[in-house]
Amino acid sequence: MRSATRDKYAEVDPVAQRFTVHLKPVVELTPNRFFELAGINRDLRMELTAGGELIVMPPAGGGTGSRNAEITLQLGMWAKQNGAGTTFDSSTGFTLPNGAVRSPDASWVERSRWEALTDEQRRKFVPLCPDFVIELRSPTDSLSILQDKMQEYLDNGAKLGWLIDPEQKRVHVYRPQTEFQELENQIEISGDPVLSGFVLDLREIW
Repeated sequence: MRSATRDKYAEVDPVAQRFTVHLKPVVELTPNRFFELAGINRDLRMELTAGGELIVMPPAGGGTGSRNAEITLQLGMWAKQNGAGTTFDSSTGFTLPNGAVRSPDASWVERSRWEALTDEQRRKFVPLCPDFVIELRSPTDSLSILQDKMQEYLDNGAKLGWLIDPEQKRVHVYRPQTEFQELENQIEISGDPVLSGFVLDLREIW
């Protein structure tokens, strides 16, 4: 949803309280510059679109934060036992092939891809798209915006994505070259075959 009040340089989503700051052609914010900007504004949650727009989002509420911690915990425990990849939380930025910098609520990268990165690349926004991503919808999040983000992940190389909507008890499952699937009132969801053996217990999320 777009704000009824907008100008050339910024838009405000009145539902989610997201700020979209239009920088071009005045400022060219590259991923490296964005990394520096994020570093001096650690209290803000920010993303950078492929078109160079700066997205500023409010902190998560308590319910969303608790659910997200549970998701990251379950994914992290599985990844530690499985050993095939590395898990990341919502504070991690990824520079996608299209130039956008995104921070999924939880994500996983195959170990070979992670280990192929240099120490310098690991210190900054990770220059790749995760193999698996989760976005958790908060009560104020726009569903259409999150759906667009999920499609962007797929377009940039993700093999599996889950958009989890606790309010509706619904999971949107995204896979490459396939229409997304809606699952309702599930008690668990499997990540096979991308995440072999990973099952997310949704009872802890609902």
